Amino acid sequence: MTTVEEIKVLLRKNKWRLYQELSQSKEAMYLIRKSASTNLTPEEKEKIKIQLLDICKAIPSLAVFLLPGGALLLPLLIKLLPDILPSAFKREPPK
Repeated sequence: MTTVEEIKVLLRKNKWRLYQELSQSKEAMYLIRKSASTNLTPEEKEKIKIQLLDICKAIPSLAVFLLPGGALLLPLLIKLLPDILPSAFKREPPK
């Protein structure tokens, strides 16, 4: 299997997770804008907190990926620090 084929398989496999993460980020942005004019409920505040933590987890991953050889280091980093994955990637996609 070539690298391009492997990437295609991984994208198909993680399509749902990527969609979930984007949806959560979009909802968090809406809630942040809403907080400028009204008070948020504790549930809404928790959603924002979770999403901001997910974004903070993605930044070190991106930095490692951008390093020379980072594409090889990132899977190793995920194995050693499984908590570095965003919450959408921790849940199993629907079958």
